[in-house]
Amino acid sequence: MNAFDEVSFPLDVALGASGGPERRTDIVLLGSGREERNARWAHSRRRYDAGYGVKTFAGLAAVVAFFEERRGRLTGFRFRDRLDHSSAPPGTPVTALDQAIGTGDGITTTYRLVKTYGTGSGAYRRPITKPQAGSVRIAVAGVETTAFTLDPATGSVTLDDPPPAGAAITAGFLFDVPVRFDTDRLDVNLTSFAAGDIPSIPLVEIRP
Repeated sequence: MNAFDEVSFPLDVALGASGGPERRTDIVLLGSGREERNARWAHSRRRYDAGYGVKTFAGLAAVVAFFEERRGRLTGFRFRDRLDHSSAPPGTPVTALDQAIGTGDGITTTYRLVKTYGTGSGAYRRPITKPQAGSVRIAVAGVETTAFTLDPATGSVTLDDPPPAGAAITAGFLFDVPVRFDTDRLDVNLTSFAAGDIPSIPLVEIRP
C-alpha cells in the first residue's frame, strides 16, 4: 500500500492555492470532419499549485518542512480545496440532507460518502474519501441520526441499524482532497522570493 499520512497541508498556504479538476478525453477526428470523443477516466483528478499561497517566509519554511517529512512524492496527505470542500453550496451551512448517499434495503448498513455535481442522467457522483472527522451529519428518511460510525480515512459510514427498505440516506460533511507532491524537488530562490517571485509547489490528487 502506498504511504499516506492523515495530516493536512498548511491551511494558510492551501487557501491561496490555484487549481481544480482535470479529465482525460480522447478525441478522434474523422474523415468527414466530425469528432468521436471518449472519456478515459471515470473520475476527474484535481491538480493544484500551492506556490500562489506562500506569502511569508514562515509559510515557505512550513511548506519545505512538510515536503521533507513527506519525502517529496512518496507520501500522500490531506489538502483543503478552498473552492470545493463542503457538501453544501458555497457559503451555505452543512446539513444532514445535503447529499444522497444511498437507499435503505433493510439489510445494508455501510454507505460511502459522495458528492453529486449537476442533475439528471448526466450528474457526476464524486467519491469522498477524506471527510473531516466531526463534520459528518447523517439522516435516514429525512430524520437526522447520530447512530453511526465514520471511517475518516475512507469516507465509509456505518449505521448502527439497517435503514428500512426505500428510506433515503443523506449526508452533510466537510472534506479534504487526498494529494501528493507532484515533484521531488523544490526550487526556492530567497532573493527573488523576497521581491515577489512565488515558487511553484505542484500537487496532484491521489485517486482511490
